[in-house]
Amino acid sequence: MCLIVFAWKTHPEYRLVLAANRDEFHRRPSQALRWWPDDPNVLAGRDLQAGGTWLAASRSGRFATVTNYREQQQRKKTQRSRGELVANFVSGDSSAAVYSRSIAGENYAGFSLLVADNDDLYFVSNRGDGATLVAPGVYGLSNASLDTPWPKLQRSRDGLRSLIESGSANETELMRLMSDRTMVPVADVETGPLPFEMTRALTAPFIVSEEYGTRCSSVYLHTKADDVTLNERRFDRQGRVSGESRFVFSASAT
Repeated sequence: MCLIVFAWKTHPEYRLVLAANRDEFHRRPSQALRWWPDDPNVLAGRDLQAGGTWLAASRSGRFATVTNYREQQQRKKTQRSRGELVANFVSGDSSAAVYSRSIAGENYAGFSLLVADNDDLYFVSNRGDGATLVAPGVYGLSNASLDTPWPKLQRSRDGLRSLIESGSANETELMRLMSDRTMVPVADVETGPLPFEMTRALTAPFIVSEEYGTRCSSVYLHTKADDVTLNERRFDRQGRVSGESRFVFSASAT
């Protein structure tokens, strides 16, 4: 499970306001947010198992992030890493429209992808959602289609909307928004293939469990003047802060 909430062209100062939780198995190795030595245009964490990334920005102001699609079918060994969808976009020069329409979805397990250039933001999934131009507004994305009405998505999205309306959509409050560990009541947990404890843990925006949980929270702010801030806060198995990286740069300088 992952969770992303974002506001596109609705804030008086920011073109894009985005906060995200990356949920993953703790045993899966990854590298902290940094400028990639092999591609200095890319600012991202890195999945050291497959080589891609879950969220990335570029010096030129491009941005992308991806989530897995919640489904029963297993990923085939012949399928490519979904993380390359993010890296390929931010390191390239295709427009968001062209890139999102050029993806060969059959080459990947289920995904939902957001890509933004200096003009447009597109959403695309290989599970029924073709490339869609995102209109100005406040949205949520987890492991399904855009704005799928899962309780934690709705609560986090509404929280972002409240922060924007109150003029409080800053790094501190956005990180606090994504730290919500409130699970649904026991009686509201839907039974499924996973053990009850894990199923309930997944209902919280911030997931804490021994094997799988929220590995990092990210805040991305892109102003209308093309100043960019990307902050990544990392967590251990107990949900305690284990590290933090923050970068500020001017996208208009390149």
